[in-house]
Amino acid sequence: MSLRSPLASVLGRGSAKSGVSHWWSQRLTAVALVPLTVWFVVQLAGLASVPAGLGLESVRAWVASGLTPVLLVLLIGALAWHSALGVQVVLEDYVHAKGLKLAALLASTLLHALLAVAGVYAVLRIAFTTGSF
Repeated sequence: MSLRSPLASVLGRGSAKSGVSHWWSQRLTAVALVPLTVWFVVQLAGLASVPAGLGLESVRAWVASGLTPVLLVLLIGALAWHSALGVQVVLEDYVHAKGLKLAALLASTLLHALLAVAGVYAVLRIAFTTGSF
């Protein structure tokens, strides 16, 4: 015995089966952001405690050293993805006009992608170039 009406069975109304992957993506990016954020805050605190401080050259040298560029790129990617997922949920839940919702989701996705690409480009440019820009 089914609790679905015959009309619902014919129209295929029900779960779209896509919510679980969205939920897992949010949780995985949140878990990834915990150690990356702690690392970033500790690194900035360490930079602020040295005599050169957070000057341009000391920050540039820090970004170009060791695993720092890799971890910064991971931080930027996780932040952008986690933010995009969160904004998507808010837009889907609170924007009711279909056209406006579609436009807002598209703009949000493009903005998050643009910010992620710009952040990764900035880190890679600092890490792989020397001297003045």
